[in-house]
Amino acid sequence: MTAAALDLPYRMVDADTHYYEPRDFISGYIEPRYRARCINVRRTDDDMDEIFFGAEPMAFLRHHADFDRAPRPGGLKEQFRALKATGRLEKDDDFGVPVRAAWLDPVARLEDMDAQGVDVALAFPTRGVCFEFLMGDDPNLLYAHLAAFNRWLDEQWGYATDDRLFAPPLMNLTDIDRATEQLDAALERGARAVHLACGPQGGRAPGDPVNDPFWARIDEAGIPVAFHIGPTRLNEMYGAHWGEDPDPPAHQQSAFQWTCTYGDTAIMHTLASLLYHNLFGRFPGVQVLSVEHGSLWVPYLLAAMDKMKGMGRNGPWPGGYVSGRPSEVFRQHVSVVPYQEEPIAELVVALGVDRVLMGSDYPHAEGVAEPVQFLDALAGLGPVDVEKIMRGNALALLGLD
Repeated sequence: MTAAALDLPYRMVDADTHYYEPRDFISGYIEPRYRARCINVRRTDDDMDEIFFGAEPMAFLRHHADFDRAPRPGGLKEQFRALKATGRLEKDDDFGVPVRAAWLDPVARLEDMDAQGVDVALAFPTRGVCFEFLMGDDPNLLYAHLAAFNRWLDEQWGYATDDRLFAPPLMNLTDIDRATEQLDAALERGARAVHLACGPQGGRAPGDPVNDPFWARIDEAGIPVAFHIGPTRLNEMYGAHWGEDPDPPAHQQSAFQWTCTYGDTAIMHTLASLLYHNLFGRFPGVQVLSVEHGSLWVPYLLAAMDKMKGMGRNGPWPGGYVSGRPSEVFRQHVSVVPYQEEPIAELVVALGVDRVLMGSDYPHAEGVAEPVQFLDALAGLGPVDVEKIMRGNALALLGLD
């Protein structure tokens, strides 16, 4: 255990960690009739892995196709320097490291967590959050992929290993009957959280009353729904009309795309939709978690929703009129994992300390090298608030307090 972690009077709870999937995480688990059209990995002429969607290379993951090596945890700056110099991530780049057992296997991960001083963690996909946007017009193919991914996840990681390591299965609301069946199966297998991609699904907002059977089960089960960052159809539906690439590689998106079609925009639209469609009024027990979208957008969205509720008072209210100030409803139902480089003390003021969770992004390059380093971002906060962010808030969200 690191010296800093040893100094803490408690073990941490990490709300944003990741695992790395193997080459056959879809192709080895999907129904045979969909295999020719599924996500698959092939070796290129220069002896590199490349991820394909059916017969076509998958642009978004062009730089995430090495299954044997990965960027060093916390090494994002090194990664960007390499991309700028070469245009791609080479297999032998010196910032990369061999993929460790703890990034592939839950038993090894639990040992890793013990060494890091981490008690409980949420573990999200690396590549698994990057395919749904490709197949929104083909529900059969979409649900075949989701079933394959969740089958691999359950077999390899489990949804709730030792009641410490929670890997949310992937859900999608395009077909509400299949979504509720998918959710019921996950709950039967012990899921303590589930994941939804941001944005509309099946031509509907996620909080549309058509989706009430799904949310009723979530409310009854008392588990949170996580929205982790990932590609949506915003580049295709919106960015392309501004002359942007509708399907760019992840780390070659333009500054406009990073600002307007990826990350902040997708989560703001999704959460505003849930709130304005009165999801929380119909299901007061539902809790949602924003993961790896940062938090700079939170104060703006809270103020904007309060103002625009008044502007929209004579318009339609899908799902029923929203009682109370939207910002207060938000504070009762939405938790946020900020980036460590952001002004987290300001987020605490805007959102309330009980709604802020630590997330290291380990072992990804974008986060910190060790979860305990997140403490550096909490300078100026008192020890009670720090413990809430580093442990207590996530335990409460997961029903483990």
